[in-house]
Amino acid sequence: MDDFTAKMACIRERHSNNDCREEYECQECRDTGFVMNFDEKGREFATRCRCYSMRRSRELLQYSGISEEFGKKTFDNFYTCGEPQLENAKAKATQYVMDFVEFEHDRRSSILFAGQVGAGKTHLGMAICNELLHTQCVGVVYMPYRDAVTKIKQSVMDKENYNAAIGQYCNARLLYIDDLLKGKLSDADVNIMYEIVNYRYMNNLPMIISTEKSPNDLLIFDEAIGSRVIEMCRGNIIQMRGKELNYRLK
Repeated sequence: MDDFTAKMACIRERHSNNDCREEYECQECRDTGFVMNFDEKGREFATRCRCYSMRRSRELLQYSGISEEFGKKTFDNFYTCGEPQLENAKAKATQYVMDFVEFEHDRRSSILFAGQVGAGKTHLGMAICNELLHTQCVGVVYMPYRDAVTKIKQSVMDKENYNAAIGQYCNARLLYIDDLLKGKLSDADVNIMYEIVNYRYMNNLPMIISTEKSPNDLLIFDEAIGSRVIEMCRGNIIQMRGKELNYRLK
């Protein structure tokens, strides 16, 4: 019996069972993710249950590395207080979500939040992730720059572990790099970030990036990395300037 036949048999068995046990999260599909239907000729076929999107979104969230606290960051609770720079940043972020599927595979499919500490760069990045996860089931991987690079460097002598560590960031459908270039930088940081950014650049894979650095600082850090990031984010580079934006000081 092949996998498809076995799956169909399991679905039929679950649906032929008329009990309504409480342990089923979805009574309609009996937690199989599919419901059975019949066409006009009486032939049986399976379709996705309406609970599938919710389940898939939850699975993607668990895989993403986004914490429960970060999962609460939304556009609704990002308060601009009438500040024009924050209004613009929020508008750019919401538009990015609306246009994502249309331009996902274009070269310029990324977005960069740069500048002032405490201005809400991470909040907006997370709001994009959460919105795409929950409304469009877009698989997102969260990369906290400092911690992630440290762990990758620790596995550099083990090829298998290194490839697994860096591969999750290279291959994610959407990658969120948070606090890019935070802390003391080394040649190893350059090599790791070049490998990730170049792979995504060559394959037109989108990124969300937040950083305290300016676009020019990225070029100074490494021109090859900086120029790729700037090209991928062109049209969606949001710079926040001024200590008045630091909500932590208010």
